Amino acid sequence: MSDFDAKHFLTHCARKPGVYRMLDGDGGVLYVGKARNLQARLNSYFQKNVSSAKTRALVGRIRDIQTTVTGSEAEALLLEQSLIKELKPPYNILLRDDKSYPYIRITSADRFPRVTFHRGTRRAGSQYFGPYPSGGAVREALSLIEKVFQVRNCSDSYFRNRTRPCLQHQINRCTAPCVGLVSEADYARQVKMAADFLDGRSREVVEQLSDDMEAASLALEFEKAAILRDQLAAIQSVQQKQYAETGQGDLDVVAIETRHGLAVIEVLMIRDGRILGHRTFRPDTRGEEDSSEILEAFLSQYYLGDREDPVKPQEILLSMDIAGAEALQQALESQWGKKVRLAWRVRSDRAAWITMAQTNAQQSMAAELAAREHMEARFLALETLLESSDPVRRIECFDISHTQGEKAVASCVVFDQQGARKQEYRHFNVNPAAGGDDYEALEEAIRRRYQRVLKEQGRLPDLLLIDGGKGQMQRGWKVIQELELETRVRVMGIGKGPSRRPGFEALYLPCGKEMIPGPADSALHLLQQVRDEAHRFALTGHRARRGKARKQSTLDEIPGIGPKRRKALLTHFGGLKQMRNASASELARVPGINAQMAQTLYDWFHQ
Repeated sequence: MSDFDAKHFLTHCARKPGVYRMLDGDGGVLYVGKARNLQARLNSYFQKNVSSAKTRALVGRIRDIQTTVTGSEAEALLLEQSLIKELKPPYNILLRDDKSYPYIRITSADRFPRVTFHRGTRRAGSQYFGPYPSGGAVREALSLIEKVFQVRNCSDSYFRNRTRPCLQHQINRCTAPCVGLVSEADYARQVKMAADFLDGRSREVVEQLSDDMEAASLALEFEKAAILRDQLAAIQSVQQKQYAETGQGDLDVVAIETRHGLAVIEVLMIRDGRILGHRTFRPDTRGEEDSSEILEAFLSQYYLGDREDPVKPQEILLSMDIAGAEALQQALESQWGKKVRLAWRVRSDRAAWITMAQTNAQQSMAAELAAREHMEARFLALETLLESSDPVRRIECFDISHTQGEKAVASCVVFDQQGARKQEYRHFNVNPAAGGDDYEALEEAIRRRYQRVLKEQGRLPDLLLIDGGKGQMQRGWKVIQELELETRVRVMGIGKGPSRRPGFEALYLPCGKEMIPGPADSALHLLQQVRDEAHRFALTGHRARRGKARKQSTLDEIPGIGPKRRKALLTHFGGLKQMRNASASELARVPGINAQMAQTLYDWFHQ
């Protein structure tokens, strides 16, 4: 048990609704919870017959408990979610996927609106359609909109600077309003039909297209009638296969599957009576085994979180009962300002939807377990290859990317037996003096990484993998020795073998040992996967840094161009190429650029 005097604390604890925070010896928050009766809930943690290993471990670390009394259990739930979001306590179940949902955006305030992918804050002057369950679903819908309605998707700066139609027009995906090949009225009509289609009014769109096609035929405009016929056929094809009609409003169906300490939660999204799609979540359960408790924690974080685009269905169907359903429903109604229904005992269509969501959750769990089993087998093969009695549970790999020493970026990727831990990936912008020297750059990145890990008492890898030969490996080993980590972190280099053939890589160890596993070796496959991911991540970081520097450095050379004018120019034109092609009068249209400055810019670009 801990040094915390639970008996004394509970004697003075309120018997009211509220939130509690359990603290460790350093004042760090271990766990945040809510209760209808704070004293009764906290008392349950300190009983002798607590069966949960997670709870026993938590109680052993408690040195203090802080409480906040609230007016109701619903208020406590809202405060609890706010604190979990802010503090991310290690013993709480955490929802790892916190990306906002994507939408389709139509810039309706523009003279010739464009249709684009959007994620984040929704602003005035545009129409938004969604949310969609994934970016892939948005891109699929956008492709259909471009094919059927031929609405532009280009940026405003690109649109303003066109002098002839682009490839989109040539492949019949845009009517080229940029060069006046379509009237404003006809284009507006196409945009309205696209918006109606995205809003679920596809029947009205079909009727409109049918009427237009018939009118074109009667007017002997056969080419126009053929185009309308193709649009009509494309929409009717989508109607037949895109959605299962439910005849209901907006609702979500949430199902959970738990096995072996893992949890998969499936959210089936039904909007305007159509099954729009589904989304899979894998919350970090912190070892929790109770499906009902995991589901309740997920629902609270998912629906009460501070997303910029909160999902607000009228009804939420659940695959099982949860203890805090009443408090959750009250909290949702308070936050959303409308009636919300939570249900799990349902019949007919609703029961079928729950079955569908549960089946998806089971399939996702099966795939997750198979992938983990495969990854665990590879880690075991690596331990065998290293002839190690110590387990290898975590690998970190470094790589360097630069162009002739310029804008060098080091990457650090992290893998464990669950696969890639992308939320733990890091980029390091390497000191320019070291940029052209891979060895120096590597040393700098590794030193910065593990100095910080030690300072913050973070987790060290069991194996540090370095993309490169013996020289790079020795530099990495030098830093590990410097930091006195040689007994805690193993180091390995992976480079091209003597034959320099793909699949026959050589592995280098600090002791001087070299290994060339066979191309079918599972351990080598794991190391190749980690190495390739480090290379990819370094390359994306370098390209981003190089691209940003190119835009800035070129404009910085022009007298009179500071940060504000540079930003205004890039916002207006989108890039240097468009600026070079602009006339002095076009440059003068940019906010903050007068006629004299515009002429200076024009002369500089054409000197």
